[in-house]
Amino acid sequence: MKNFWSWNNLKIAWQVHDERNNAPIAIVLIHGFGASKDHWRFNQKAIGSIAPCYSIDLVGFGDSSQPKAQLLYEKYKPENFKYCFDNWSQQLIDFCEEVVQKPVILIGNSIGAIVALNAAEKLTKKCSRLILIDCAQRTMDDKRLVEQSLIMRFIRPILKTLVRQRFLSKTIFKNAAQPSFIKRILKLAYPSGKNIDNELIDILFYPTQREGASEAFRGFINLFDDHLAPNLLKDLKIPVYLIWGEQDPWEPIEEAKIWLETFECIKSLNIISNAGHCPHDEFPEQVNPILKSIIQEAI
Repeated sequence: MKNFWSWNNLKIAWQVHDERNNAPIAIVLIHGFGASKDHWRFNQKAIGSIAPCYSIDLVGFGDSSQPKAQLLYEKYKPENFKYCFDNWSQQLIDFCEEVVQKPVILIGNSIGAIVALNAAEKLTKKCSRLILIDCAQRTMDDKRLVEQSLIMRFIRPILKTLVRQRFLSKTIFKNAAQPSFIKRILKLAYPSGKNIDNELIDILFYPTQREGASEAFRGFINLFDDHLAPNLLKDLKIPVYLIWGEQDPWEPIEEAKIWLETFECIKSLNIISNAGHCPHDEFPEQVNPILKSIIQEAI
């Protein structure tokens, strides 16, 4: 059942499976860019059999409020929202403290994994485990500029100026927010083609038709200087578990392997063969047992 929680004058959508479960911990699922709480359609019930399992729509996505984007160079307006990892993480922290009211295990996919990482650092003892599924590597961040080609470094200032323009970001978004385009992207994200169905297309398409949908897109594509996973991982004391699609077209598995060797907090890396960016939805029959095993160890 869909629920709503009021946060900073915004409406936040969430749902829970088996909140009557008396386990000492709860699970919170955080979706990736363009997705929503419903992207955990094959996972939430399975996990909820062990501990209460919550999923939440980040501001700008799903059924949550979609306020206008507040960019750094723009005059501040209190009704606008700065779409960034600190604000999404604070949303998650407050949700855990006000709604969940138990120690948590955070599970995030893509940018949801960065949100989880950033929130876990501030929740400290209230977060016992982190599970990152194809964590966003954010290769276009300003702090990774030296890794970009000379051409990209040259055109980057022009690109950053262009994507600030609301008319342009809205036009790009309108062209992308079509079922046919979403299906093409899904074929990249799900290389096996498994579970690309009408339900999934609707999950991604429906929120794009709401009045403020293009604002989250505008805010995100202007996020050029924000948190990177390695910076958050280096001092983290909470155990971290990685799950990765071997064929992820956007977040290469090679970097995840480097993280495993570099950061003491990372305890394991489970690679899902033939899977792409969202293995939890593409191959839930492989991912759910891994999730349940990590959760059971924590209880």
